[in-house]
Amino acid sequence: MSQPSQAAGGEHRVPGGEGGRTAVAEREVVDLCRDLIRIDTSNYGQNEGPGERAAAEYVAEQLAEVGLEPQIFESRPGRASTVARIEGEDPSRPALLIHGHTDVVPANAEDWTHHPFSGEIVDGCVWGRGAVDMKDMDAMTLAVVRERMRSGRKPPRDVVLAFLADEEAGGVYGARHLVDNHPGLFEGVTEAIGEVGGFSLTVNEDLRLYLVETAQKGMHWMRLTVDGTAGHGSMTNEDNAITELCEAVARLGRHKWPVRMTKTVERFLDELSDALGVELDPDNLDATIAKLGSIAKLVGAALQNTASPTQLGAGYKVNVIPGQATAHVDGRFLPGYEDEFLAELDRLLGPRVRREDVHADRALETGFDGALAEAMRSSLRAEDPAARTIPYMLAAGTDAKSFHDLGIRCFGFAPLKLPPELDFAGMFHGVDERVPVDALQFGVRVLDRFLDAS
Repeated sequence: MSQPSQAAGGEHRVPGGEGGRTAVAEREVVDLCRDLIRIDTSNYGQNEGPGERAAAEYVAEQLAEVGLEPQIFESRPGRASTVARIEGEDPSRPALLIHGHTDVVPANAEDWTHHPFSGEIVDGCVWGRGAVDMKDMDAMTLAVVRERMRSGRKPPRDVVLAFLADEEAGGVYGARHLVDNHPGLFEGVTEAIGEVGGFSLTVNEDLRLYLVETAQKGMHWMRLTVDGTAGHGSMTNEDNAITELCEAVARLGRHKWPVRMTKTVERFLDELSDALGVELDPDNLDATIAKLGSIAKLVGAALQNTASPTQLGAGYKVNVIPGQATAHVDGRFLPGYEDEFLAELDRLLGPRVRREDVHADRALETGFDGALAEAMRSSLRAEDPAARTIPYMLAAGTDAKSFHDLGIRCFGFAPLKLPPELDFAGMFHGVDERVPVDALQFGVRVLDRFLDAS
């Protein structure tokens, strides 16, 4: 596997933004993204993560090179995050946080068209694990900051940069560690932007919807356990732990959770109805969501609570009935519906199933209003006159859950103008993850304008 090169002197160069104030950043963002992808930061949910340390050092080098003073915080061996603060024109104003994670979910190279940690450029895209989740945003942030520091363009207010470990396993060794142990790093911060938002959905050539995340579901990652009577596999056993567990998991996996309309989802559907020129049928929302094409799954899950069985475990020999069986479930609940979710969960599982949380976190929801929301709108419209910005709820979770504890109002805003045919939602944790080069360059221009407007 090829090694990362210094972004400022990398061999590959892509034209972009010639003559503009982001010209260098638009060229540099490609190398930065490729370099970050080449650092294997796969997160297996364990205590060790040497790739994150390498990524933290790389980010720190890029920031220090342009005069910033980044700090690296290591919560466990190899589990490292990088934080830096940029002084703004008016340090008395509340500060802005831009956060991104450097870890990625694992990838099996045999399943990919191009090696997931090669950072190859093919068909106008940068390929590799993390290309959209979320080393693209990390690279865009670095490129914009580096160019602004070189040219001496301060943001209007202080900006805190956080490049974090462990987001893919709940952020315990990354954002949560910093919030709990180093809250002073975020002193004065009232607003933040991070992943998954600001991406485009093309309605037609005159209208592109840019979805900004203002809410996200809460989570209960759970272990389910059933105890039974162990015995010989050839014997009749009415107390088989596997049978009991599988029946409960099947009930859970097939359950149709009721639609619940949160404020964010209601506004999203109203805006979507207006943009598409269709009248919403409240009894058939799936038909409207289906019109979103590749991102229908991403948005559709925000209409209801969900509980997806993901792992099963039991036994050690084919002719031995085990005394215990376990399963893992990824549970997600809508803002305001946690109690309802847990009550229904227990009803479906029944009294024999013991449930315990592996990781749990809150749901978040804020309004899409105020000066920061307007800065997102104006920066997108300046680069894409067909842009219409609407809020949506993310069915998954981000490091925003940790920063919320500090009173920080969080948004998902990692701007990308995407081709209509790209299965963007399928890129997250999927095979052949990739991001268009021109989308990276678009994001650089938008983020630069956003910083000026924020």
